[in-house]
This record gives sequence, structure tokens and C-alpha cells, in this order.
Amino acid sequence: MELPYNWDLIERLLHEVQNSADASFAPRKYAEEHAAALAAAGEPVENLDHLKAIAGEYEQLLLSRGFIQTRPEDEGGNGENFILSPRGSSLLALIDSAIPGNDHPRQVLDEQADPLDPATFDEVAAKAQIA
Repeated sequence: MELPYNWDLIERLLHEVQNSADASFAPRKYAEEHAAALAAAGEPVENLDHLKAIAGEYEQLLLSRGFIQTRPEDEGGNGENFILSPRGSSLLALIDSAIPGNDHPRQVLDEQADPLDPATFDEVAAKAQIA
């Protein structure tokens, strides 16, 4: 996994989890849409194949570290769709670009050896001054 993390891509993935409901999670498709949105905004876009690969790695990382979890069957879960965990909701709240001042939390996260390590993230997220 590359550090620092691509927070914009992680934000996009977390929003897709949040809004997915019954849809299967498709990180490579979301990476493609993310790249298209960047290009439309006149932003530089990195290699699309690389971005898609990173999105797939982020899916595994977010799942294995408890930021997202499999949607329960009684909520329409099919094993291929997810919900945000409380930790994932906290991460999204910190890095959400729609929230003014999101640069500071991203900077604080980038200062950590591995900001998505669960213990590290929980400690950083608990600090009121970063939010």
C-alpha cells in the first residue's frame, strides 16, 4: 500500500459505501468515475489502471481494518455490498471535502506512520482539535 493515501479516492469509496444500498461495491468503476470527475474539473489524473488497482487495494484495506463491513442480510446484504462502520463514518467525517476545513484532518492523518492503522486512527480521531 502506498503512503500517503489518496484521500480523495478514499472519500469517494466511503461515499459509495454510504450510498450503495443494494448495489454491489465496484471500486474499479468508482476509480474510473473519480478520474473522469477530476479530468472534467481540469485536475491532473494519474494513470487510470493504477488508480483502479489502488481502489481495489483500498477496498480490502477498509474492510480488513474495520472502516467498512459487510451489509447484514436483513438490510439487503449479499456479500458484495457494504455499510460504513462507526470508524468508517468517523473517517468520512474527517476527510469529507464537502466539509470546510477538511485539509487539516487530512494533514494530521498524513503525519502518522500509517493513519489507517485502526489503533492509530482511533487515537487521532479522538482528538477534538483535528476535527
